Amino acid sequence: MRVLKTTSALAAMIAFGLPGAANAADGIGGWLSGDWYLTVGATAMVAPDFEGSKKYLLSATPIISLGKAGNPVRFSSRNDNISLALVDQGDLRVGLAGKFLWKRDNDEDGIRGLDPVRWGGEVGGFFEFYPLDWLRMRAEARQGIRAHKGVVADIAVDAFHDVTPKIRISGGPRVSFASSKYFDAYYGVSADESGRSGISEYDPGGGVRAIGVGGAITWKVSDPVTTSLFGEYSRLKGPAADSSIVRERGSRDQFTVGVSATYRFDFTM
Repeated sequence: MRVLKTTSALAAMIAFGLPGAANAADGIGGWLSGDWYLTVGATAMVAPDFEGSKKYLLSATPIISLGKAGNPVRFSSRNDNISLALVDQGDLRVGLAGKFLWKRDNDEDGIRGLDPVRWGGEVGGFFEFYPLDWLRMRAEARQGIRAHKGVVADIAVDAFHDVTPKIRISGGPRVSFASSKYFDAYYGVSADESGRSGISEYDPGGGVRAIGVGGAITWKVSDPVTTSLFGEYSRLKGPAADSSIVRERGSRDQFTVGVSATYRFDFTM
């Protein structure tokens, strides 16, 4: 069962941020000093049981994010993965990004007999800029660790508008790409797996993973409290859509809808 898509940034901040940041400050101690924020919360959503599944589950997942305060982020999306900006010029942000991947068990009837996908992560970088005051473009590229050995790239464009000082609506298109090693982990079916599961063998290449659209309504209840209602649709393409797992047991159409609430704590070290 798929669980947390947005997870603790603490380990990522330690792994990603300290070495590079220390070069720009007076050692690690100098970089640690200053203003920080810790955001905690939860998301409840209805989403596919696994990538390509036609079965939907209701799940509740925690949200934990730790970062160093700097220029205020003009826009953020639930699709943004853990990130640490190394360059922040307001209209342009570039930095490091990471994602935690939970284990995919094979206890779901549709994929029973397939090898489970181990838990792991993805590390890489992000680039985002604002061509207009109300439009953000963001790209991430990440290398898989443990769960898969492939490369994943995500591109998202979001238009946003503040209906009131506390309510914002946003949305836009998304597209995702992946290498053959990623598709092999999540969509490939070996001869042994085929014999155990009854799903046809499939050896994928690389290419487009999915295209879709997402949107959200965000309500800033107070300075530290934010709530959101979101919905997304994606259509699996390329090696994902052609996978025998999707064709024989799943669906190319993937929907997600949910609500979230977070609370931000500000502190100084």
